Amino acid sequence: MPKRSGPPGAPRALGVRLRTADGRSTASQKWLERQLNDPYVAAAKAQGFRSRAAFKLIEIDDKFHLIRRGGRVVDLGAAPGGWSQVAVQRGAARVVGVDLLPIDPVPGASFVHGDFADPDMPARLTALMAGAADLVLSDMAPNTTGHGATDHIRILVLAELAFDFARQVLAPGGAFVAKVFQGGSEKDLLAPMKRAFATVRHVKPPASRKQSSELYVVATGFRGAG
Repeated sequence: MPKRSGPPGAPRALGVRLRTADGRSTASQKWLERQLNDPYVAAAKAQGFRSRAAFKLIEIDDKFHLIRRGGRVVDLGAAPGGWSQVAVQRGAARVVGVDLLPIDPVPGASFVHGDFADPDMPARLTALMAGAADLVLSDMAPNTTGHGATDHIRILVLAELAFDFARQVLAPGGAFVAKVFQGGSEKDLLAPMKRAFATVRHVKPPASRKQSSELYVVATGFRGAG
């Protein structure tokens, strides 16, 4: 019997093909077919998650056990809220997200509408959590240009900003997760990260599409802001 891929509880992919592309570009047609045939999209809908990306965090947390029961979590670029949903479901006591886009409420989480790079944002989110964070998450990515080198640079800048934010709000022993692209996490990011954390690793969770160049950098054992 062939092994099924995808998240637990996902319905079997149906191999749906759209009959007509009236009014749609070829790229739109392919995107729609991919969505219809993606078991993670189906599972997200069935389990009440706001996006398939929730399963990326679930798989990362299953591997590294980052979300502490009773802990404090910051979700950078939180829209539409899927990663915050996972953090709440996995027992975090305080989950605070920030995004430039508005986010529908998630029970158990608080959201701030704003730019995480604003100088006052670390203090604002720390106040909302009533203490330092145990985990900082970033699933942020810029709009891709199709030019690999440019896209690597742009996501690296976001990851560096997220890392700088994490150093300001994490408690000693805390963890940090950020999206990067293959070839995009250069020494300018990894060298200071390895000084700040006991362990720094890369992971590509099964929910990350094979054709995507995305990876996640997972840093654990924060040494403190000193």
